[in-house]
Amino acid sequence: QVQLVESGGGLVQAGGSLRLSCAASGRTFSSYAMGMGWFRQAPGKEREFVATINWSGVITYYADSVKGRFTISRDNAKNTVYLQMNSLKPEDTAVYYCAARSTVAAGTSPAIYDYWGQGTQVTVSS
Repeated sequence: QVQLVESGGGLVQAGGSLRLSCAASGRTFSSYAMGMGWFRQAPGKEREFVATINWSGVITYYADSVKGRFTISRDNAKNTVYLQMNSLKPEDTAVYYCAARSTVAAGTSPAIYDYWGQGTQVTVSS
């Protein structure tokens, strides 16, 4: 089992920045080569893909809506994945979830992830 705990959410003005962290415990993803992802869900909307990274950190993919503004990274020694969010917009407001999958590859579909965190709220005011 893997436990994921997100942190770093909060209230920020449009144009501001936040860095989300996702700390993994239990079966460490560095040992078991887990791909990781960030997803978000706004009120009344389905959960949507934001960013993903493979085990080595070399391969990343982003949703078009965040490309050029968000950066996903990982530190396997610390069992942590990050999401640096710059130039935030009100439409980025959502609960952000970290997810892990039991394979080396990155992935954009929430259905392929095995473990999920509890989420952290990000609110961007205009």
